[in-house]
Amino acid sequence: MRSVVPVWILSVVAVVAVGLFVPAASFLVFLPVVLGLALVVTFGIQLLVPVRKGFVDRVSASLGGAVVILAVATAVLAPLAFAAGARI
Repeated sequence: MRSVVPVWILSVVAVVAVGLFVPAASFLVFLPVVLGLALVVTFGIQLLVPVRKGFVDRVSASLGGAVVILAVATAVLAPLAFAAGARI
Protein backbone atom coordinates (compact mmCIF):
# COMPACT_ATOMS: atom_id res chain seq x y z
CA MET A 1 0.00 0.00 0.00
CA ARG A 2 2.96 2.34 0.43
CA SER A 3 3.33 2.55 -3.33
CA VAL A 4 -0.41 2.88 -4.00
CA VAL A 5 -1.58 5.58 -1.60
CA PRO A 6 0.76 8.34 -2.92
CA VAL A 7 -0.92 8.07 -6.33
CA TRP A 8 -4.32 8.47 -4.71
CA ILE A 9 -3.14 11.48 -2.72
CA LEU A 10 -1.62 13.02 -5.85
CA SER A 11 -4.91 12.48 -7.69
CA VAL A 12 -6.90 14.22 -4.96
CA VAL A 13 -4.44 17.13 -4.85
CA ALA A 14 -4.49 17.45 -8.65
CA VAL A 15 -8.30 17.39 -8.77
CA VAL A 16 -8.48 20.09 -6.11
CA ALA A 17 -5.92 22.14 -8.06
CA VAL A 18 -8.01 21.76 -11.22
CA GLY A 19 -11.10 22.84 -9.31
CA LEU A 20 -9.36 25.91 -7.90
CA PHE A 21 -7.09 27.13 -10.67
CA VAL A 22 -8.68 26.09 -13.98
CA PRO A 23 -11.60 28.02 -15.51
CA ALA A 24 -14.86 26.14 -15.01
CA ALA A 25 -15.44 25.63 -18.72
CA SER A 26 -12.14 23.70 -18.96
CA PHE A 27 -12.66 21.27 -16.06
CA LEU A 28 -13.45 18.37 -18.38
CA VAL A 29 -10.32 19.03 -20.44
CA PHE A 30 -7.96 18.81 -17.49
CA LEU A 31 -9.37 15.75 -15.70
CA PRO A 32 -7.93 13.34 -18.33
CA VAL A 33 -4.60 15.13 -17.89
CA VAL A 34 -4.77 14.28 -14.19
CA LEU A 35 -5.37 10.63 -15.10
CA GLY A 36 -2.34 10.69 -17.40
CA LEU A 37 -0.29 12.20 -14.58
CA ALA A 38 -1.48 9.42 -12.26
CA LEU A 39 -0.44 6.83 -14.85
CA VAL A 40 3.06 8.26 -15.23
CA VAL A 41 3.53 8.61 -11.47
CA THR A 42 2.25 5.07 -10.91
CA PHE A 43 4.83 3.58 -13.25
CA GLY A 44 7.55 5.83 -11.83
CA ILE A 45 6.83 4.70 -8.29
CA GLN A 46 6.60 1.04 -9.32
CA LEU A 47 10.00 1.27 -11.01
CA LEU A 48 11.45 2.46 -7.69
CA VAL A 49 9.94 -0.44 -5.73
CA PRO A 50 12.52 -3.23 -5.53
CA VAL A 51 9.88 -5.98 -5.18
CA ARG A 52 8.76 -7.46 -8.49
CA LYS A 53 6.04 -9.70 -7.13
CA GLY A 54 2.62 -8.05 -7.17
CA PHE A 55 3.48 -5.42 -9.79
CA VAL A 56 0.21 -5.82 -11.67
CA ASP A 57 -1.80 -5.74 -8.44
CA ARG A 58 -0.08 -2.54 -7.28
CA VAL A 59 -0.53 -0.82 -10.64
CA SER A 60 -4.17 -1.90 -10.80
CA ALA A 61 -4.83 -0.63 -7.27
CA SER A 62 -3.10 2.69 -7.97
CA LEU A 63 -4.90 3.37 -11.22
CA GLY A 64 -8.21 1.93 -10.04
CA GLY A 65 -8.22 4.28 -7.07
CA ALA A 66 -7.26 7.20 -9.29
CA VAL A 67 -10.13 6.38 -11.67
CA VAL A 68 -12.61 6.29 -8.78
CA ILE A 69 -11.31 9.62 -7.49
CA LEU A 70 -11.62 11.14 -10.96
CA ALA A 71 -15.11 9.70 -11.43
CA VAL A 72 -16.25 11.40 -8.23
CA ALA A 73 -14.51 14.61 -9.28
CA THR A 74 -16.20 14.45 -12.68
CA ALA A 75 -19.60 13.99 -11.03
CA VAL A 76 -18.94 17.14 -9.01
CA LEU A 77 -17.19 19.30 -11.61
CA ALA A 78 -19.11 18.37 -14.79
CA PRO A 79 -22.31 20.21 -13.86
CA LEU A 80 -20.23 23.27 -13.01
CA ALA A 81 -18.40 23.00 -16.33
CA PHE A 82 -21.62 22.70 -18.32
CA ALA A 83 -23.13 25.62 -16.41
CA ALA A 84 -20.08 27.67 -17.41
CA GLY A 85 -20.58 26.84 -21.08
CA ALA A 86 -18.46 23.76 -21.69
CA ARG A 87 -19.38 21.68 -24.72
CA ILE A 88 -18.96 17.99 -25.37
